[in-house]
This record gives sequence, C-alpha cells and structure tokens, in this order.
Amino acid sequence: MGMITGDWQEALAGEFKKPYYAALYRFIREEYRTHVVYPPSEDIFNALHYTPLHKVRVLILGQDPYHEPNQAHGLCFSVLPEQKELPPSLKNIYQELHDDLGCPIPTHGYLKKWADQGVLLLNTLLTVRAHQAFSHQGKGWETFTDAVIDAVNAEDRPIVCMLWGRPAQEKAARLNNPKFLILKAPHPSPLSAYRGFFGCKHFSKCNAFLEEHGVEPIDWNLEEV
Repeated sequence: MGMITGDWQEALAGEFKKPYYAALYRFIREEYRTHVVYPPSEDIFNALHYTPLHKVRVLILGQDPYHEPNQAHGLCFSVLPEQKELPPSLKNIYQELHDDLGCPIPTHGYLKKWADQGVLLLNTLLTVRAHQAFSHQGKGWETFTDAVIDAVNAEDRPIVCMLWGRPAQEKAARLNNPKFLILKAPHPSPLSAYRGFFGCKHFSKCNAFLEEHGVEPIDWNLEEV
C-alpha cells in the first residue's frame, strides 16, 4: 500500500494508529503476495492522490473496484485508457451526461480529468481479488473510507455529493453538513439505471449549485486520451 501524503495524511492520521488499520494492512499485504489483486498496489489511494481534501468540490461514491485486468486504477467508475470495452455502469453515466449537458460520449473510460478538478471518485472498498467481486468486504476498508467521508463532511464550504444506489445512499447520514448538496439516484448499473438514474440531471444540478455559491463548476467533458 502506497503512502498517503498532503492534507489527506493529516486528516486521516488517526486512522493509521487504530487496530483495524493494522489488521487491514496485514491482510492486504498478504493478499497482494498470494493472489492477483486490483488495483495495482501503488494505485490504491489514487482517489486521494489526485484530489487533495482542500480541492474537493464533488464527492461521487462507488462500491467495489473493477475486478478484471486493465480496469481498476483507484478511481471509482474509471478504467485505464487502454481499456476499450467500457463497463456498463460507466456507459450509462456517459449517456446521462450526454442527455443532461450534451457532452459527447467518450470512447475511453479514464476519469482522471474529473479527479484533477476536485471530483473525489471514492470507492467504499479500495481493493478486490481478481474475478471475485466484494472479496475484500468486511476487512476494514469500510471503516477507513468512512473516515475519508467524515473528513469531507468536516469541510466548511459548499460540496456536492452524488449518491448512486443504496450502498452509497447509506452514507448520507455521515454527510450532514448544511453547506452540502446531497443528490440521490439509483445506481447507473443496467439493472437499475432505468429506475431513475437516467433523467436525474445530477451533473447540471451539481454545476448550478457550485455556480450559485461562487465555486468554479466542473468541466465534465472528457477529451480523447
């Protein structure tokens, strides 16, 4: 597991001293030694590396990293540029973005441009064994990412939180900052997108809220990479 630096290191310093984190660290180290695990160990904390706490303008919560090769790289919903087959949920995110803001639908799934603008693309679990969804559930990641969410919630400024699907919406109780805009919708997966993710207009609502509060909106357009 790579090091966390910058303001996230300060915000999360207390977590590294807790027994659950020591147990999580031992478990993850052994998993990488004995199995194929995604994302690569140096990418586990990319969501925090790419989006410092003081730059967070939007929080999007995912669940489990992708568990097939050349996909997961530490940002929820995002895949590496060389992955040409887009995950179904990401295709639906792009469709809603197109319908909402008219953004062209990209041919890649690399969302680092969003992260660089202050969109914290956080999974609630940060690792997974290859081909085994949710295989690292209940090992301590949930406690750690709750601490990340709590650090965001403590920020004294407007932030938009997009909570897609029940697991993400269960975190809403932690996001009680009166300066925040909380947006909820079904998950963009093909199983649920037609129940209200399509047409939710979260991207335009997000930008309208940020602009109303004097914050630079997000450029959601993704150029080719």
